[in-house]
Amino acid sequence: MTFILAIDQGTTSSRAILFNGEMRRVATAQREFTQHFPEAGWVEHDAEEIWQTTVEVCREVISAQGIGPEQIAGIGITNQRETTVVWDKASGAPVHRAIVWQDRRTAAICERLRNAGCEDDFTAQTGLLLDPYFSGTKVKWILDTVPGARDRAAAGELLFGTIDSFLIWRLTGGRVHASDATNAARTLMFDIHQGEWSKDICELLDVPMAMLPEVRDCAADFGTTDLFGGQVPILGVAGDQQAATIGQACFQPGMMKSTYGTGCFALLNTGTQPVASQNRLLTTIAYQLDGQRTYALEGSIFIAGAAVQWLRDGLGIIENAAQSGELAARADPAQNVILVPAFTGLGAPYWKPDCRGAMFGLTRNSGPAEFCKAALESVAYQTRDLWEAMQGDWGADADVILRVDGGMSASDWAMQGLADRLGAPVDRPVMQETTALGAAWLAGMKAGIYPDQAGFAATWALDARFTPKMVEGDREAAYRRWKAAVAAAMMV
Repeated sequence: MTFILAIDQGTTSSRAILFNGEMRRVATAQREFTQHFPEAGWVEHDAEEIWQTTVEVCREVISAQGIGPEQIAGIGITNQRETTVVWDKASGAPVHRAIVWQDRRTAAICERLRNAGCEDDFTAQTGLLLDPYFSGTKVKWILDTVPGARDRAAAGELLFGTIDSFLIWRLTGGRVHASDATNAARTLMFDIHQGEWSKDICELLDVPMAMLPEVRDCAADFGTTDLFGGQVPILGVAGDQQAATIGQACFQPGMMKSTYGTGCFALLNTGTQPVASQNRLLTTIAYQLDGQRTYALEGSIFIAGAAVQWLRDGLGIIENAAQSGELAARADPAQNVILVPAFTGLGAPYWKPDCRGAMFGLTRNSGPAEFCKAALESVAYQTRDLWEAMQGDWGADADVILRVDGGMSASDWAMQGLADRLGAPVDRPVMQETTALGAAWLAGMKAGIYPDQAGFAATWALDARFTPKMVEGDREAAYRRWKAAVAAAMMV
């Protein structure tokens, strides 16, 4: 039998999933790794720990299935995007902890560039806004802060990469310094129209272009690794949200996927022509195959599943994520408690990095059930913010097909609440490992063992469709309360 090894390197854990020739999952392994919070608003990862956990889980699934390297047709990699690593070209050792996509330390850099009138230049070329979320200002911060880093970078001694690029470098023993178009598009340094690094933008950020990886298609030759007993090719790479878009088979314009993990990320396929957002969404690359870029509008919510983690780890009112839906279902319907989970700022369409979380509508009777309900509803309301913005850019009358995935999508209560607050159907697939599946399909398709786009799309299967049940007047009144709460939070 022939297999595909998918590496899903996420924000809180590294996973490996082994798929067989029929695209069925046959083995999974997962390792959590340490989250570092050195200062308020700062989030870091140890890139060495990410590497170690990645290798461990890969070896675990290979051993569990009892296969040899000759049976692995290819490796597909999907990864947390924007998280930034700068490492020594000779030794491969990072010069600083990885700065995570959630990190807000470069807000002042973004503000200076914005005040200098640069944001339009960034947006025109990269499709992005000036926000600490993206990699470019993180690289600048590392070069400006780590002693000697800027001189070493200028001398060609340091390399930059998002997590995919760092893993490729390590897997290939330093032979390949590459990334794919979807990850490159999230760096704030990549011209998504020309399909190349922007010299002008790199100069604005003072980032030497020699540090940057070569950019390839999502399905391409990224070198081979011999870490698993023999030569295995790396054939597919995509950032996690684009991999989920691919895994959901959102190959047609008007198809939208929304992934509920630590954050929530919605991508709307807009076809081969980029759509410039008038509603502070991001214009990005959904995928690139055979040199052809397909674009998307994206809305990024920084806190989704992390709000449930806060209930568990911060407040201690639940022991596991599944309890949040059970408690929410028992909440007092007469209470309108609203959580604005701006723990690391607000993402799209607000882009307020300095905003912080707030809770409104508390009464003496508010308790764990109401807090759980507010946390889950905050994800639905934030999704509606993105939905409204996307309809404004794409066309309010256009048909949009919404497919959901991620940990929170397993909750029927949460998904029904999402449909109610959107006033639109929500489709959940049978196969919810869409991110890993997308990476596996890229590698398997490149290896010639998986079908083409049309054949892959035909395998998508519906698990459940959630249709709106909330009365229209109640839905609009609830959304007005949410908007008022967000406005109040931004004023604090």
